[in-house]
Amino acid sequence: MKLIRVITGLVIVTLAFFFTACGRQEEKPPPVKAEKKLNVVTTVAPITSIVENVAGDKIRLTGIIPEGINSHTFEPVPSDVKILAAADLLIVNGLDLEIPTLNLARANMRQGSTVLQLGDKTISEKDYIYDFSFPKDHGHPNPHLWLNPEHAIRYATLVRDELVRLDSENKSAYEANAVAFQKKLEALDRAIQESIKTIPEGNRRLLTYHDSWPYFARRYGFQIIGAVQPSDFSDPSPKEVKRLIDQIRKEKIPAVFGSEVFPSPVLEQIAREGKSRYIDKLRDDELPGKPGEKHHSYIGMMIENLTTMFEALGGSAEALKKVDSAPVAGAHADYRRRD
Repeated sequence: MKLIRVITGLVIVTLAFFFTACGRQEEKPPPVKAEKKLNVVTTVAPITSIVENVAGDKIRLTGIIPEGINSHTFEPVPSDVKILAAADLLIVNGLDLEIPTLNLARANMRQGSTVLQLGDKTISEKDYIYDFSFPKDHGHPNPHLWLNPEHAIRYATLVRDELVRLDSENKSAYEANAVAFQKKLEALDRAIQESIKTIPEGNRRLLTYHDSWPYFARRYGFQIIGAVQPSDFSDPSPKEVKRLIDQIRKEKIPAVFGSEVFPSPVLEQIAREGKSRYIDKLRDDELPGKPGEKHHSYIGMMIENLTTMFEALGGSAEALKKVDSAPVAGAHADYRRRD
């Protein structure tokens, strides 16, 4: 009997171990909690690039204004309502550049979401520039702050601070990316200043299709002698065309600059009759190359623009060519282009 009890006990122990082991094998690990990313929407491509550099892969990013579209006349489409309604944060240039988009956002963004207007937090009203395309009597200052790298540094700082406020868990990543990006922008600024020294002083004057460059000119000592596109985006009057032709001839302006995105037969005529070189390669809100290429970035856009500009004005762009245009290492957001 004792032997039977011992054997029975061993069988019970063995079965208990077997069922326990089987139970352990069938246990499933707890599901991995999906990382929730901030849903960030931006407007023009240079700002999208600045945000991507600071945010890295910690956000879900959507650029709402397609590249190559006139940002001043861009009108959101119905599908943009869904994009804006899902946004945690909308980052715009401000200074009245994206009025239709802001109006749509205010009507559709959910309670608790945020709008960050970079330009309005970068310069004060006393520093606003009004010009041919943006006359003061229309009440809208020139909004193209990002073409001055000093202002781009400020933009990056504002983006960093807002991302940290909304997503403190990723504070260290945002701060590290911002520092690395700032160093790249400072290198760009130094290269611009070094390159400008190679341009004859009398050639440091700009006539462009659109008034995109006054904040750049203010920082680097260029003179804006005019822009062809008036505030209503029509062609200039015959009187204005003649004035520009006469000025080019009188001051011997070596080159006038058109837009790669928006051809201007009028500007080409002005250059031809003024006996100046016409170059239609500048871009102020479209990045060069294709997404994923290292020069498809804010810095890449600036290098390409300024290389074209400085060489046409009789200077050298060798210092610019040494600047790294690639996004900050690891700074590749979960980016979706708005079709």
